Amino acid sequence: MLRIIVRRILILIPMFFLLSILSFALIQLPPGSYLDTYVTNLRNQGLRVDEAEIERLTRLYGLDQPLYVQYFRWMYNFLVHGNLGRAMGSAQGSPEAGGRLVTEILMERIPLTMIISLVSITVVWIVAIPIGVYSATHQYSLMDYIVTVIGFIGLALPSFLFAIVIMWFVFAKTGHAVTGLFSVEYMDAPWLLAKFLDMLKNIWLPVFVLATAGTAGLIRVMRANLLDELSKQYVVTARAKGLSERRLLWKYPIRIALNPIISTIGWLLPAIVGGESLVAIVLNLRTVGPVLLNAVLRQDMYLAGSIVMILSTLTMIGTLISDLALIWLDPRIRYE
Repeated sequence: MLRIIVRRILILIPMFFLLSILSFALIQLPPGSYLDTYVTNLRNQGLRVDEAEIERLTRLYGLDQPLYVQYFRWMYNFLVHGNLGRAMGSAQGSPEAGGRLVTEILMERIPLTMIISLVSITVVWIVAIPIGVYSATHQYSLMDYIVTVIGFIGLALPSFLFAIVIMWFVFAKTGHAVTGLFSVEYMDAPWLLAKFLDMLKNIWLPVFVLATAGTAGLIRVMRANLLDELSKQYVVTARAKGLSERRLLWKYPIRIALNPIISTIGWLLPAIVGGESLVAIVLNLRTVGPVLLNAVLRQDMYLAGSIVMILSTLTMIGTLISDLALIWLDPRIRYE
């Protein structure tokens, strides 16, 4: 096991640099840059743009350098100083002032995103796995049909549309607008017990919305996998030998049915940090998703490239974790 871990970690190092190159190149694909858009907007408003100021901003962000020089400067500052550059977008700081540090913006957004995502994922697993097991072991029962119908509705209903419906329903019944994670008085307050308790009062809506589609999908996966295992010969043989149904289920079929679920851990880590962008925009959540969307629209290369690189790296780490978990869960799986 230790040899596998060391070998996989060594493989991650060149993959990280490759992903960083791809992330930086991906953000550079659209024509122009943030400064081009910024200057064009000023001129469309009838404002005069000082050419000397444009040159200063170009040098400030390193846009006068070749792309490979910009990339090496970006990676050097990250690896040596932990600096991912400065955000250019007006929401993160004015271009004249050089913008705010990307790391500052991410440190503001990532903790809230992780709290919402971790709670949502925990709810999904706690609810979906037992229901999926029950639905598979009681195939074609009334409850199985009810779960199937609810699951299809949950999968078909877009999360952002579901969020809008829930917001309207709560507002129509109570007159309270359930947007954001904090009340107005706690929005910019320091993290104290009162702010944490206020967050708990408002976190239920994004968790409920995000967990609905995830729960519906996971129930279908768990049910299908377990039904496939229950039809195999080793289950029939174990029943014929008199093994109790409960012991039979939990010893092998359920563990094996969990394999595809465990293998998706590689997707969970970037989902935890990235969050659901459309739901976050609808619910006015200060998470990473809206920041990435705005950065891409503004061609804010350092902010967008940094988020894409972080999410890609988390996907690699999550894949490693899921592989190791599969080795532990299923003795049949070995990576030589």
